[in-house]
Amino acid sequence: MIHFFKKSVSHIALPEKFTYPFLYTPHPLCVLAAEEVKEYIASRKEWQDELTLGKMFGVLVVSQETEGATDKATGKGMEEESRIGYLAAFSGNLAGKNLHTYFVPPVYDLLQPQGFFKIEEERISAINIHINELENSASYLESKEKWKIETEQAQAELNHAKAKLKTAKEDREARRRSSPGISEEEQSALIRESQYQKAEYKRKEKAWKKRLEELEAEVNRFKSEIESLKTERKERSAALQQKLFGQFRMLNAKGEVKDLCTIFEQTVRKVPPAGAGECALPKLLQYAYLHQLKPLAMAEFWWGDSPKNEIRHHGYYYPSCKGKCEPILQHMLQGLEVDENPLLDNVHKDTRLETVFEDEWLVVVNKPAGMLSVPGKAEDVDSVYHRLKKKYPDATGPMIVHRLDMATSGLLLVAKTKEVHQHLQAQFENRSIKKRYIALLDGAMAEAEKTGRISLPLCLDPLDRPRQIVNEEYGKEAVTEYQIITNSRSYTRIAFYPLTGRTHQLRVHAAHPKGLNCPILGDEIYGKKADRLYLHAEYIEFRHPVYGDIICIQKEPDF
Repeated sequence: MIHFFKKSVSHIALPEKFTYPFLYTPHPLCVLAAEEVKEYIASRKEWQDELTLGKMFGVLVVSQETEGATDKATGKGMEEESRIGYLAAFSGNLAGKNLHTYFVPPVYDLLQPQGFFKIEEERISAINIHINELENSASYLESKEKWKIETEQAQAELNHAKAKLKTAKEDREARRRSSPGISEEEQSALIRESQYQKAEYKRKEKAWKKRLEELEAEVNRFKSEIESLKTERKERSAALQQKLFGQFRMLNAKGEVKDLCTIFEQTVRKVPPAGAGECALPKLLQYAYLHQLKPLAMAEFWWGDSPKNEIRHHGYYYPSCKGKCEPILQHMLQGLEVDENPLLDNVHKDTRLETVFEDEWLVVVNKPAGMLSVPGKAEDVDSVYHRLKKKYPDATGPMIVHRLDMATSGLLLVAKTKEVHQHLQAQFENRSIKKRYIALLDGAMAEAEKTGRISLPLCLDPLDRPRQIVNEEYGKEAVTEYQIITNSRSYTRIAFYPLTGRTHQLRVHAAHPKGLNCPILGDEIYGKKADRLYLHAEYIEFRHPVYGDIICIQKEPDF
């Protein structure tokens, strides 16, 4: 499965450490490997319809560790560069199969015809068919309809009978009032009439109750069978998943083995998500370890159209996902020397935090790209909050009124007292604060789209934090207005006016196919990495929480 580069790579320095898979710039060797894989994919015409829908591929640059390797055909020693090659993989399956000669095999092939997974999957599928047949059977549907109709009929008849009882009672009361000297015999007759009518109603009510219980019992007989099948399906599915995850015995560079159940026991969710272990990078690392190949660098890229909710662009490189892959890779990368997480590098330790506006109640700073607004999980990582808390030790309350993404630069509003913070927060909540962001888009926009409004609801992708996805059902309202400032052949300068403040709102609205379909330059989550994210909070307008004046502050970007 190892592929050797078509062109000489002797001039390319090998990476000093293995790629940090959750935030990286592809190594030049990975870029060359990916280009060769893309050529191969494009040549497979029979796959194109499926691949148009979109799939993630991965490459792993490896070295053969055998010293003095020889070419079997010639018996001559192999040159150094010929021992550097790459492996290729795809996530999930391709063309209904897990095994294709160009790509590494899966960690476990759940599609093998005689394997336990396919056999049990067929049993579960048969249960699904039986459930569907029962739910749509004529007998069940007729029973439900008859129960419904007769329930309505019973209710109508009993309501009518109650009304008659009430009318008869009122009539008797009227006869008693109109005949003060009513005889004892007549009084007895009225009582007997009342008792008879009540007894008749009780008999009718009892008869209907019995009839409806019979009809309900017939419906429940079907329901009980259906629920029993659904319970069996759920239990079988859970047991199958558990058994399946036990087959994924993941190696690491130390030679240690852990199955997916053991790996995910240490996570918050406790159980592996569906599809765990089937992404490209775990497949690549597993194959490398099994065949004594040393992993040097990795990259994963998207081929085809973007999915409906996620943002993926054809040919772009993407980090490994957090929900499925992070726990697995934490195990599989042990024994390799891996690059540090770039986000932990305090690039602004010597940068002065610029104050744009200040009075005794609040301050507005110009946050540089690459600095956190507030502390993250690692409390000791530099942030605007840390800087200002140190500068204003007597300040009360949370101080930071709103946040900018770590990668976004621009104006950040900070309160010096708890009361001012609450007042400014209220302005954000009622959307009276106005903001303008300037961005460079990685592409040219059509002039017809010079101004517009984007409304795409957003929510967190729980399997790939902090990535946001568009979701009409569960997403929160997110609205952005925009105006194109200038256009060039390669980039678009644009102003964004967010009317809501969702996480990654501008980044998603720019990159999503239903938005501008043009990611912000340098957006390594939804687009391509550059020297920075070209997004800047340029303008903010708010009412001063103490003396009530409208404050307008602007700080132009340095791009």
